[in-house]
Amino acid sequence: MSDDQPPVYVVGDVHGHREPLVDALREQGLVDDEEDWVGGDTELWFVGDFVDRGPDGIGVIDLVMRLQEQAPDQGGRVQALLGNHEILLLGTYRFGDTEVSPGVAGRTFAASWVVNGGQLSDLERLTERHEEWLLGRPLLAHAAGHLLLHSDTLEYFRWGFDVEEINNGVRAVLEGHDAEQWWEVWRRLTTRYAFRGQGGPQAAEQVLSRLGGSRIVHGHSVIADQVGLDPADISGPHLYAGGLVLGIDAGVFAGGPCLVVELPWEG
Repeated sequence: MSDDQPPVYVVGDVHGHREPLVDALREQGLVDDEEDWVGGDTELWFVGDFVDRGPDGIGVIDLVMRLQEQAPDQGGRVQALLGNHEILLLGTYRFGDTEVSPGVAGRTFAASWVVNGGQLSDLERLTERHEEWLLGRPLLAHAAGHLLLHSDTLEYFRWGFDVEEINNGVRAVLEGHDAEQWWEVWRRLTTRYAFRGQGGPQAAEQVLSRLGGSRIVHGHSVIADQVGLDPADISGPHLYAGGLVLGIDAGVFAGGPCLVVELPWEG
């Protein structure tokens, strides 16, 4: 960032790994030994997937909520996107074993939550306060001239063709009580790899031209799976699609690091 602009950082998928998250934030000088905000006027964004696959998803959410309350006192800002795993947890909390697709036996949020790494402790500790906060998170946002989204998919356009329209469209679904529509949001946001391969740069250009931003930043798809390495060998984000896309999910649940990346990332 230029000298007259506050720093901007983005955090990849945490998946319940609170301690690695705190260590990574502390290493960047954003929290102190008491886990309180010391990041000054820094803007910090989380790209979603706080829960599932790790031991303390609710602890992660509580930490982010507390930092969001503390940061403005120093001129800072902490924000978060809604990830597909939050939608899955909230769907399980709200609908449980309710069938979500007529004619498809056994398709429930609760069953899919278990398959996708759901942790009973997260479900037991989830409160209405957590639910309200999570449902207030956007799916898409801009920061430091970048387009932030959780999933590397084109399915966002199912709900609109600009950031505000998409965020409002999904929020309208999640404020309702139609389990089938909730399931459609979850299902579509589990898709991935829209920016891989020969057509990846073109897809990225399409998204950026419609939604704005100079580069896409996303989580959701583990970097190690994209580059053919062990998660433990990942040390930073993955820039691809002709430099138009930056993946920041290093697979902390599989032994990779918890990435806290400053934007713009220069590699």
